[in-house]
Amino acid sequence: MKNLLPALLLPLVLLAPGHFALAQQPTAIPAATATRTVSGRVTDAQGRPLPGVTVLLRRGTQVGTSTDAAGRYALPGVPTKNATLVFSALGYATRELPAPAPGVALDVVLQVGQKKLDEVVVTGYGTQKRHEVTGSVATVSAAPPMQKLQGRAAGVYVGKPARKARRAAALAPAPDLSSLSGTGAYDMAASSAPPALAYPARPEAGAGDTYAQVQENAFRAVAKEPLSTFSLDVDNASYTNVRRFLNEGQLPPRDAVRVEEMLNYFHYQLPAPPAGSPDPVRISAELSECPWAPGHQLARIGIQARKIEMAKLPPANLVFLVDVSGSMMGEDRLPLVQAGLRLLVQQLRPQDHVALVAYAGAAGLVLPPTAGSQQSTILEAIDRLTAGGSTAGGAGLRLAYSVAGQFFQKEGNNRVILATDGDFNVGESSDAALEQLIVQQRETGVFLTVLGCGRGNLRDSRMELLADKGNGNYAYLDNLDEARRTLVAQFGGTLFTVAKDVKLQIEFNPARVADYRLIGYENRLLANEDFNNDRKDAGELGAGHTVIALYEIVPVGTEKPLIDPLKYQLPQAKTGSAAAEVLTVKLRYKEPQGNTSQLLAQPLAGAAVAIAQASADQQFAAAVAEFGLLLRQSEQRGTATYATAAQLAQAGRGPDADGYRAELVRLIDLAKGLTPVAKTVGVR
Repeated sequence: MKNLLPALLLPLVLLAPGHFALAQQPTAIPAATATRTVSGRVTDAQGRPLPGVTVLLRRGTQVGTSTDAAGRYALPGVPTKNATLVFSALGYATRELPAPAPGVALDVVLQVGQKKLDEVVVTGYGTQKRHEVTGSVATVSAAPPMQKLQGRAAGVYVGKPARKARRAAALAPAPDLSSLSGTGAYDMAASSAPPALAYPARPEAGAGDTYAQVQENAFRAVAKEPLSTFSLDVDNASYTNVRRFLNEGQLPPRDAVRVEEMLNYFHYQLPAPPAGSPDPVRISAELSECPWAPGHQLARIGIQARKIEMAKLPPANLVFLVDVSGSMMGEDRLPLVQAGLRLLVQQLRPQDHVALVAYAGAAGLVLPPTAGSQQSTILEAIDRLTAGGSTAGGAGLRLAYSVAGQFFQKEGNNRVILATDGDFNVGESSDAALEQLIVQQRETGVFLTVLGCGRGNLRDSRMELLADKGNGNYAYLDNLDEARRTLVAQFGGTLFTVAKDVKLQIEFNPARVADYRLIGYENRLLANEDFNNDRKDAGELGAGHTVIALYEIVPVGTEKPLIDPLKYQLPQAKTGSAAAEVLTVKLRYKEPQGNTSQLLAQPLAGAAVAIAQASADQQFAAAVAEFGLLLRQSEQRGTATYATAAQLAQAGRGPDADGYRAELVRLIDLAKGLTPVAKTVGVR
């Protein structure tokens, strides 16, 4: 590995794939204390898997792990001789068993404990469900996480079992092991005695995840606030995360639902920039009735970025930055990321270059910049990654940006692709520190794409922030097909920026509009004066991207205006007819390497058409928005129901070669079935 590490980097030793130790730490393991990994499966007397079982190397130590949803575990750092493992779970008798011979699995059956449940002492842990809110970030948790393991064995970072336990389908609070009595005999035979406890309750949806709080946009009076300004957002992570919750039989937490990201997951048939146009984007707009608010109207603003053929894309200078910490264990994490990156590598051209940086307790260069023609070399480096250790995300970002800078392509696409669950806990780990780091690095011309994965400790708010501040986009990978869609089917849009710092400002005509409300984009709102300020950062558009923004409009003449007329202001002149302009869309953007913005404008005029006569895209976008309002239990959902949302989505499917619009119809039906009857008032 020596030839892979620049002299300027902190010396690292790669003990095993994905396990890093500082060079000054002991790296050789004496034969007398040689270790190995013991794995197996833990079940109850009826053969059902037990998730969240604590597996420790002897009592009183902190070297351990927890079983996953299938009851499986893998404990590294176990001595090859005279080792004893302790298996414990709340409500079950603790078992102490000798470690098996190397290469032999240790499967264990736990019997129901002899003590009553209320006699087990749990020290330092609460059991109530709650929502913790700090600033503008909400953390959903079913119970506080187990204390983080601090021990190391021979310089190898021990994985983070608490995070693995939180990913399990059920979770029990960590017990005080010293309060449990009795050790069951090593008998693999199933007991006929029925269990005293029911199968552990499933944790609250999103337990342990962190989402930015969303305070929904309110209606604004045009007489007082005729301008609406916001930054463009091409992220779509919220939709795939919502899909994951619904496919697993749970309604998502409210703050996991960002309506604009659900809208922007789909492609729309928008007019593209004309051939020969100097502008890389084009604006379009449509007006219809609002399906969930009789008497209101729905204005859809569409932005289409120029499409670029793969062969004409500029050379890529990519750095894969992969989190290989213990929290990335599990098939839905590091293995999924590796599979996605393998698909991306197959799209590389000879002029493209890829480097690979991995980080756990420290960061290390796994592969220096390598030409796209050497795909086998790149794939071998990806395959060598395994998870284990703490998470030095800040150090990994610094190293990745440094590597990207060393091979910077002035006329090319320079980008770091970060794959993580966002759970940084070593070095720079606060949102403020990470934001400062990203803001400094984006000035170098290196952009950032974030690929999120996992659950139970998903730092969604952090990954959204990093992508936003890093001039990039954020996608959540819930399955391999989504990895293929993001990294292969949308290769250009995901990785090649055609316009940066894209801002929208809409001016409403008081002759047509009394009140308006922007649906979504709550985290992207800008002050009106920011629109003409070229120093203000905004969103990026990739090649071929489509972006949608929806406004719910209260037209002039509504019998009951949402906001009373102002007493001390001069009345606005209300002239014109249904053919007059409703609004004007203004857009500012910069070239990817430019610093001066360009201005585009497009008015929307004419009467609102019935939603049934609107375009397929208008109907489908309305269905997605209605679905999002229902999932959020929005106070603005009006007469929305799952039935009408599904009907609109079905009517607006249009060309759907990949079946993504059909999938939305299925998800709406799932959500309807998961919604409790007691909460179906207005959400049928």
